[in-house]
Amino acid sequence: MPALARPLILIVEDDAAIRLVLELTLRAAGYSHVVTASRGDEGLDAILLHKPDLVLLDIMLPGMGGIDVCRTVRGNSALSEVRIVMLTALAQNDDVVRGLDAGADDYVTKPFDRGVLLARVRAVLRRAPATAPENVGFDGLLIDRDGHVAKLDGVDLKLAPGEFRILALLVANRGRVLTRSRILDAVLEDDRAVTERTVDVQIAGIRRKLGAWADHVETIRGVGYRVCP
Repeated sequence: MPALARPLILIVEDDAAIRLVLELTLRAAGYSHVVTASRGDEGLDAILLHKPDLVLLDIMLPGMGGIDVCRTVRGNSALSEVRIVMLTALAQNDDVVRGLDAGADDYVTKPFDRGVLLARVRAVLRRAPATAPENVGFDGLLIDRDGHVAKLDGVDLKLAPGEFRILALLVANRGRVLTRSRILDAVLEDDRAVTERTVDVQIAGIRRKLGAWADHVETIRGVGYRVCP
């Protein structure tokens, strides 16, 4: 994996004009290591060959759809550090949810604002690959997985088990949008009676106990949640 000081970015986009705009935008912002592909299957080959730091991946692609490319990458442990930002022209929640559920780190809708695109790129590249360390500290909040305790400024939040698991997951993936269904799969999979509404209820309980820190917990309307600085 190239050092993040000189990240390698792969663009997988079948529209030649959009692909050129993306490449020129990245290069103008100082990202000199950019490669491109116009088909999903070619993009997957390029990911396997180059192991890029970041992939800008269109959803609608010939050869192999972007969702399938994303799922394939996420199923390969050797590519666990590859970040993926999905590009969707439809700007519909269903597209966003499918991309995030497939393992994308973030998404950008087309037509895109160049400033917003670059901000998303910077944010994803700054982010460490998703891990599950025993202890995660973030802005006064400490998640102790081994002790199953969450403390804010040293005070036990007294979270319920489901609340603890959800908050720990969001903090470990801070900056990354997690859909309700991904949260359910990751932390509540043993209870088949729960629904996506359960996540909303748990989040409400978490926010009450976090007080002002709850401003870090962002709702992505119609999609899910993320913890942000």
